[in-house]
Amino acid sequence: MTTLPDKTDRKLGLVIDLDTCVGCHACVVACKGWNTENYGAPLSDQDPYGADPTGTFLNRVHSYEITEPDAAPRLVHFPKSCLHCDDAPCVTVCPTGASYKRVEDGIVLVNEADCIGCGLCAWACPYGARELDAAEGVMKKCTLCVDRIYNETLPEEDREPACVRTCPAGARHFGDLADPDSAVSQLVAERGGYDLLPEQGTKPVNKYLPPRARDCGPSGALTPVAEDPRGFLGWLDRALSKLPGGS
Repeated sequence: MTTLPDKTDRKLGLVIDLDTCVGCHACVVACKGWNTENYGAPLSDQDPYGADPTGTFLNRVHSYEITEPDAAPRLVHFPKSCLHCDDAPCVTVCPTGASYKRVEDGIVLVNEADCIGCGLCAWACPYGARELDAAEGVMKKCTLCVDRIYNETLPEEDREPACVRTCPAGARHFGDLADPDSAVSQLVAERGGYDLLPEQGTKPVNKYLPPRARDCGPSGALTPVAEDPRGFLGWLDRALSKLPGGS
């Protein structure tokens, strides 16, 4: 079995804002594209244009409708990938040492040359973040785009994971969560960032920022923004009302 380092020099990871994510799947497409064309073996697809397409993805977005008493239903989009846990069970269960956690930055990776595709790491991961590539016969997972973040041939602004660089809503943030002064650590502290399934004891590095409370009127109903005559929305409402057929 594989051992974990006693500590890592840094804890590189993601902070994902569930209040900002719009579920556009741009991060999924960017991740698929970058990791198919660059690091490791391609992420294969099986029968992609057929009746039952399947494929390997390192990042997925799940959407949930949330209902609460005295509040309007809301849709929460939940991106999920490897959380690069401090106590990663996917590493310790690996029989060949293919799964490992790097001392220098805490990133969990798979040495595909040593992976035998046994699936133990996928079984051990409580987050479902491992996927067996059917074409390659090896396990795949998020690498935090390790081939981007240290690539000095790229412009400095591009040295971050493809999902972070692509997100149009700014819902994904990347940095060192071991540094309390880093932007991501301060964001977690300010917004009450939390671990996914903390009861599993895996100590995930990635954090999630909870959705903010919605503004509601005295009855608990949402207040229509068009009722405010000021600002751009008020101007837009008045302008539209002057069009033919407008109220």
